[in-house]
Amino acid sequence: MDISVSLLETNMRFEGFLLVRSADQRTGSNGGKYLDMNLTDRTGEINCKMWDGTAVPPQSGTVIKVRGLVQEYNGRKQLRVEKMRPANDMDAFDLSRLVPCAPETPDVYRQEIEATIDRFASEDLKKIVREMLRLAGDDIEWFPAAQRLHHAERTGLLHHTTSMLRTAEHIIQAYPFLHGDLLRAGVILHDLSKITEMKSDTLGNVTDYTRDGLLVGHLVRGVAKLAEAARNVGVTGEIVVLLEHMIISHHGIPEYGSPKPPMFPEAEVLNWIDTLDARMNEMEGIMARVPAGAFSEKIWSLDRRLYHPHYDEDAE
Repeated sequence: MDISVSLLETNMRFEGFLLVRSADQRTGSNGGKYLDMNLTDRTGEINCKMWDGTAVPPQSGTVIKVRGLVQEYNGRKQLRVEKMRPANDMDAFDLSRLVPCAPETPDVYRQEIEATIDRFASEDLKKIVREMLRLAGDDIEWFPAAQRLHHAERTGLLHHTTSMLRTAEHIIQAYPFLHGDLLRAGVILHDLSKITEMKSDTLGNVTDYTRDGLLVGHLVRGVAKLAEAARNVGVTGEIVVLLEHMIISHHGIPEYGSPKPPMFPEAEVLNWIDTLDARMNEMEGIMARVPAGAFSEKIWSLDRRLYHPHYDEDAE
């Protein structure tokens, strides 16, 4: 039965096409080998086990046809795969059903970002932000914002950025003392170096972190790139240091990777809207998978279960 991953239930049989996010051969406690895979469609991801020591792990980013039974392990759904094979040219499957994508095209997001930069009063901010985007290159068109959590989708980085910009506009209206263009610039720049942090194919499927990502990370690399961009366009002074601080502090606390806490208002706002946008995107996906009136499984990134309310009083 070909059904969306988000609708799979325990003891349900599944047969259909899924995208390989990751696949490895592992050894169990009894010494036997098995395949551990994470397979996905655009609605969600499910961990899969194939208890066959001879099976070759399929390549990440490829499409396979699988057949198996949905089971439950440690409170999470898991697919026990009985058979699988690579998809071929004769198979009639819709790739758009398999690849999580941002709701808008890259052009829509880029136009919104460019229109925001055009409104900057500061020419120095315009120069730095445009140079940072140039250094990021064309990969930004399809790059995701994360491997598994928020905006883990094709064009997710642009989706995350423009969503934050929209939130920033409301906050700037609510708190007029803020330097609006500095906050907008920080939003556009804060995650750009994720492009060098993760290994992603053009479908937005992240297989792992890069050496640069593991040894340096997007916060530190972002500060280095900003210094390079400022030199390229001849901008110096406090504005460069402020942007560097916003990048390096946008995770808020050392436990989340920021060596410095936000130390001026625009940096503080950047941290909060980054967290808000990430959590709302993740919760939106969970609400789409959980029926009204039901609880989700425990979400490890939030350390809690979520409830999908009956927003329509008559529905309950």
